[in-house]
Amino acid sequence: MSRVFNWLLQREKRVFLWINGRLHHKFLNVILYYITHLGGATLTICITSVLAILAPHPWNRVGLQSLIALGLSHIPVAIIKKLYPRIRPHLAHPQTNTFRKPLVDHSFPSGHSTAIFSMLLPMMIQFPVLTMVLLPLALIVALSRIYLGLHYPSDCFAGAFIGTLFAVITVACWPANFI
Repeated sequence: MSRVFNWLLQREKRVFLWINGRLHHKFLNVILYYITHLGGATLTICITSVLAILAPHPWNRVGLQSLIALGLSHIPVAIIKKLYPRIRPHLAHPQTNTFRKPLVDHSFPSGHSTAIFSMLLPMMIQFPVLTMVLLPLALIVALSRIYLGLHYPSDCFAGAFIGTLFAVITVACWPANFI
């Protein structure tokens, strides 16, 4: 089992180094540095709160669902980060390309990936036509975390899975007559 696990880790390291190293370009450096913040706590909490409080129906319901999914999804993220402390790739691999003030806490799972997926999935469920724009946006935010040297691909995949799971559960359990 450990041989398979080591093999997977080596493949993941290769994918990480390819995305973080080979894809680097001045244009992407600027774009992805700013796009990554769409999955940050400040922006996701602000957007979902404004939608929940100020938007007309059905956007206020979607905003509240997104806010609840966002909050609930970060409970397992915090627990997993404590139980499985994974060192960030830029600390483990000196050749990693990083940017201003790279994070030094644990990397697994990606909180940004969790946040963007938990925030956008209720919108995609309510308005499927938006999926063509919102899903690529969520995937780009997750990819940006690898590009910026902050997460391994499995960190982002796990975060996207947790965010998606909590968004789907929140929408599925939503009371029919509530907002």
